[in-house]
Amino acid sequence: MRTAVLIAGAGPTGLTLAIDLARRNIPVRVIDRNPAFPAGSRGDGIQPRTLEAFDDLGVLDAVLAAGAPGPVLRAYIGGRFAGEHRMAEPVAPTPAIPHPNAWFLGQDRTEAILRARLAEFGVEVETGTALTGCTQDAAGVTAVLERGTVRADYLVGADGGRSTVRKALGIPFDGSTDETFRMLLGDARADALDHACGHWFAADPEHPMDGIALTPLPGGGHFQIVAPLGTDVEPGLAALQAVLDRHRGGIEVELTELDWVTAWRPNIRLARHFRAGRVFLAGDAAHTHPPTGGQGMNTGIQDAYNLGWKLAAALDGDEAPLGTYEPERRAVAARVLGLSTELMANLRDGREGALERGENTRQLDISYRTPDDPAFLAVGDRAPDAPVRTADGRASRLFDLFRGPHATLLCFGESGPLPRVPGARAYAVLRPGVPAAEAHVRDADGHAYAGYGAVDGERILIRPDGYVGGVHRTAGAAPQP
Repeated sequence: MRTAVLIAGAGPTGLTLAIDLARRNIPVRVIDRNPAFPAGSRGDGIQPRTLEAFDDLGVLDAVLAAGAPGPVLRAYIGGRFAGEHRMAEPVAPTPAIPHPNAWFLGQDRTEAILRARLAEFGVEVETGTALTGCTQDAAGVTAVLERGTVRADYLVGADGGRSTVRKALGIPFDGSTDETFRMLLGDARADALDHACGHWFAADPEHPMDGIALTPLPGGGHFQIVAPLGTDVEPGLAALQAVLDRHRGGIEVELTELDWVTAWRPNIRLARHFRAGRVFLAGDAAHTHPPTGGQGMNTGIQDAYNLGWKLAAALDGDEAPLGTYEPERRAVAARVLGLSTELMANLRDGREGALERGENTRQLDISYRTPDDPAFLAVGDRAPDAPVRTADGRASRLFDLFRGPHATLLCFGESGPLPRVPGARAYAVLRPGVPAAEAHVRDADGHAYAGYGAVDGERILIRPDGYVGGVHRTAGAAPQP
């Protein structure tokens, strides 16, 4: 059976890409070197832009049902209650942004939801299947596995910070690793603590940011625990308990049932290239982040969401979009790395507010636009949501029109036949109060729509990943009143 795309790595990045390709009926295989799916909460913060991608990919309801909003964090300094804080204050949804707040779910559970969705398309992850190298020619890629070879049109390395694919390509992984600073991350129970909120313990009132954080994980009694770790200490339950004992004051807390633990050190790197011919890098294989700000997993998922439709276009004969993957996503990764690094420095230096996450961590402001484009919606901007009503009066929204592997053409104020654009669905969008039946506004299949519009005479092409792919204004186009 032909393999159009081989994906090495079955983390959130590889799974997202596989779902996006599978729903387009593209033959895809996902291999992973691990013999079993890894446990552990790891990247537990799902940012708003990722929730929008999950909505499109058909996993949002499952993610929302399994997860929880960001908890209140109770702070204890020297054993005394010192107040409550949030990493970010909740923001009310708007018509343009239906999911404005981060959602929390252990990464292992997010991956399980993505695997279940992928299985609906008949694709299963091949565990215990390590890629050891690859070669390519003008027609495709030959991936060398521990047992045999695979021939594919394209190969995507989503195989983590130690990426075999990246090393096989010889792409430098620029950045640094700080061996002098380590953090301990793990999942354990702390039954003496209220699981409905998070907890911060610090021993020294003069240095309140030097402490240990326990954040509740949805779906059980475990907390994700983040603590400083000495260079000569082995990660484990005893190490976590020792740090907690130093900071908890007189509050009795015993940690049990350790599910997962790791020692993390600042390893902040960016691949010099995200593409070499028919081979691509995505996720941690292309960029590694500090855990601060909750950006790493989300950036990888957005890599995949950007790459999927472009690979599909190339397989359909149009390679032009594929050439935009590296410039678009590498620039975003560099920017996000800068943000995560700054937050990491704040945490390491014990600055007040180091755990807070601002609006710039939601990834809703990411844009691929040309800086000098003054348009209300410019090419490269995220396309916002908005309420609309169909001709028969049913409530809908723009995200409902965007959902699926197609592009979407919005024709504002259009009163004649709608254009047909290959690979896109066209809709007329009318001002409120204009009956679609009277204006004879219909899509290519004969369905009429009425709803919100920005500029009469404007046509906006929305790419399959929800970003503006083109803006066209007819002569005399003017903003609506």
